[in-house]
Amino acid sequence: MTSFPKLKVAVVQAAPVLFNREATIEKACRLTREAAAQGAKLVLFPEAFVPAYPRGLSFGSVVGNRDPRGRLTWEAYWSCAVDVPSAATTALGEAAREAGVYLAIGVIERDDQPSRGTLYCTLLYFGPDGQLLGKHRKLKPTGSERLIWGEGDGSTLTVLDTEYGKLGGLICWENYMPLARMAMYGKGVEIYLAPTADARDTWQATLRHVASEGRCFVLGCNQYVTKSMYPAGLAGIEDITELPEVMCRGGSAIISPLGEVLAGPLYGEEGMLFAELDMAEVARGKFDFDVAGHYARPDVFRLTVDEQPKPAVVYRPDESQS
Repeated sequence: MTSFPKLKVAVVQAAPVLFNREATIEKACRLTREAAAQGAKLVLFPEAFVPAYPRGLSFGSVVGNRDPRGRLTWEAYWSCAVDVPSAATTALGEAAREAGVYLAIGVIERDDQPSRGTLYCTLLYFGPDGQLLGKHRKLKPTGSERLIWGEGDGSTLTVLDTEYGKLGGLICWENYMPLARMAMYGKGVEIYLAPTADARDTWQATLRHVASEGRCFVLGCNQYVTKSMYPAGLAGIEDITELPEVMCRGGSAIISPLGEVLAGPLYGEEGMLFAELDMAEVARGKFDFDVAGHYARPDVFRLTVDEQPKPAVVYRPDESQS
């Protein structure tokens, strides 16, 4: 008989110290240690946790025009984004090592290309040895997110082999992209991470659908953020004046491979959700449905995934000079 591991996981529903990279990293490290102290071996933070999901901010833009003040908002956001690697990622890795956990956290990543002018919504994965194991850049920012974030490519469709099972996932509304989900299922994902900024009731149906479709555990994680958490001196802060005090109510949850809710959803407060995942449930769930296996029809449908990086400029030696 195959012996299946069990894994205690923690989903951290919290707010960053908005637009403050260093303070947010410190908070993330503290919460990682707190989750580990309660037995968690995998800790998940929300989308864009470091330094912020800039909900409600317009960046001074309407179709056909950009206000100079919006460029100051962009400057503030860009300035506190995360370079990978950097002191920020070193600190997160050290927190994972000290706690002995797998840590997955949403960051706004500053482009590592020489221009450094593009930001990506990225999910970073750290191992219990503190190493950065991989990252995933959001393939398609949604709505006005397209103003501030670039598009990832197929080179970061990350699924990691761990002693507990295959770990991977997608960010927010990427989970509405059927082909992106199928790419994850094709890699055998068993512990599916779905950090998000969507706090609507309909998001819970999405989490349960992904779990049932992929026959995998799904960890959904959102922020709880209020208007008073925004820094008063932030350029463009007047954009949120008329918005409600609760900017994001949360909705984090943990779902089983048969779509059953194991924890949550959590609304209206910061907090942590815990669940013990019995990885045998993944195998049992595939008895009657394996989306990339016996329930697939490759004779009718087939997905081709391009995982090659797509840099804008590629330099090659001039062979005529050799």
